[in-house]
Amino acid sequence: MLIFRMVTTPQRDPILDLLEAPLAKLAEAFAELPAFDAPQNTPVMAAVLSEAALRMGDNYPYFHPLYAGQMLKPPHPIARAAYALAMAINPNNHARDGGRASSRMEIEAVAEIARMFGYAEHLGHLTSGGTFANLEALWVAGQLAPGKRILAQEQAHYTHKRITSVLQLPFSTVASDHLGRMDLNALEDELRRGDVGTVVATMGTTALGSVDPLPEILALRERYGFRVHLDAAYGGYFRLIADELAEPARLAFQAAAQADSIVVDPHKHGLQPYGCGCVLFRDPSVGRFYKHDSPYTYFTSHELHLGEISLECSRAGASAVALWATQRLLPLTVGGEFARGLAAGHRAALELDRRIRSNGSANGSFVPFSGPPELDIVVWQTGAGSPEENSAMAQRIFDDCAALNLHLALVQLPGAMFARYGGKSESNALVTCLRSVLMKPEHEQWLDRIWERLISATSQRLARIEG
Repeated sequence: MLIFRMVTTPQRDPILDLLEAPLAKLAEAFAELPAFDAPQNTPVMAAVLSEAALRMGDNYPYFHPLYAGQMLKPPHPIARAAYALAMAINPNNHARDGGRASSRMEIEAVAEIARMFGYAEHLGHLTSGGTFANLEALWVAGQLAPGKRILAQEQAHYTHKRITSVLQLPFSTVASDHLGRMDLNALEDELRRGDVGTVVATMGTTALGSVDPLPEILALRERYGFRVHLDAAYGGYFRLIADELAEPARLAFQAAAQADSIVVDPHKHGLQPYGCGCVLFRDPSVGRFYKHDSPYTYFTSHELHLGEISLECSRAGASAVALWATQRLLPLTVGGEFARGLAAGHRAALELDRRIRSNGSANGSFVPFSGPPELDIVVWQTGAGSPEENSAMAQRIFDDCAALNLHLALVQLPGAMFARYGGKSESNALVTCLRSVLMKPEHEQWLDRIWERLISATSQRLARIEG
C-alpha cells in the first residue's frame, strides 16, 4: 500500500491524530515564556466553523478517486498536519526575523527539488504558485536580454502572455504540432529573426500533458543563442520516472538540467496545499538582479534572507514546513515511494487511453487523441459526427458522468489533433472534448470503476438519441 494513500472521506481526518503530540512538543519550546490569556469565544467559533463546513460541502469531491477532472490532487496528510503545526507560529519566510526555522527548511526542501532536476548548483525559492514563479523566471530573462522576445507554444499556459504584458516584454506564440508539442520548424522561423531572448519549453501542457521537444530546442539554442526556461509547473516531478515514459518525453526530462531556469508546482504533483510554487535558476549569479535595501527586515542575520532572492515579500513559512515534512517522508528519489505514485497515475492514463482507442475502433463512440498520453492526462472526442455535434455530446456525457459521481473535465482543442483526422487535417475548428487527469495514485486501482461509469453514461446517452 502506498504511504500517501489518501483518506476516502473527510469524516475521519488523520491529521487530528497526527497533530496532538507535535503541538505539545512545539509548546515545550516556548514553555519559559510567561502565560497570557488570548481572547477566545469557543461556542461562537464552533458555530462559524459549522457553517463553513456546510458551505464547503458545495464542492466536487476533489479528494476521491472518482474525481478525475481538473489538476486537483489532495495534499498529503503530513503536509496538511505540518502546515497546521507551523500556523501555531505563523512564520513569514521573507526574512530570517519572521521565519528563522522555516527559512532553513525552505532552503533544504528547494535544494532537494533542484537535485531532482539535476542542477549541480542553483538559486531558488518557493513562491505562491506557478504563475508568480514563471513571472520571476521571465523577469530575470528580461533583465538579461532587455527588449528581446519571449516565445512559447500555442498549448503553453495562457499566463505567459499575461506575464510578459505585465513585464512589458514582447511575446510571440509558436505553433504546436498535432501532438500538442512545440513545432520546431515554426520555432526556427521565429529564431531566424534574431530578436528572441527566451524560449519557454512546456513540460506538461495544461490541456494535454504534452512535453515540448527539449533536446531539439537546446540544440537550436547552440545555434541562435537564447535562454531556455522550463515551465514544468505541472509535469516537473515526472523527471523521477523519466525512464518509464515514451522516448520523446523521456529525453526531454533527462535534458532538464541544461535549462537556464525551471518552474515546478509542489501544490500539483508534490502533494502540497495551495499555494506552493518553486522557481530555480541554474546560474546563482542572477541573484544580483534581486538586490535591494530593506534595513528594517535584514538586520538580524548575516545569512541569506529569502526575501533577498524573491520578488514577493511576505510568504507563508507554513508552505515550506509542509513541503519539508512531505519530502522527509517521501524523498524525491528515483524508484522511491513518491515516484511510484507518479508511475501509477501514468499507467492509469495509458490504460484509459487504450480502452478509449479500443472502444472507438469497436463502435465509434469515442475518437482518441492522435497519440497516447505522455504523462497522466487523457483527452478524447465523442463520435457524434460534426465538430458541433461532438461538442454538444461531450457536454452531455460530462453531465451524465457527474450524475454517476464520476467527475471529468471538458477542454476545447483543434479537431486536427485527433486520430479521426490522422493528425493531418488542416481544420483548426475547436471541438469540446472530454478530459481526465489521473494524477492520484489511487486512480490506477479505481480505473475499472471509472471506466464502468464512463461507458454507462455514454451508452445511456446514445440510447436516448437513438430512441
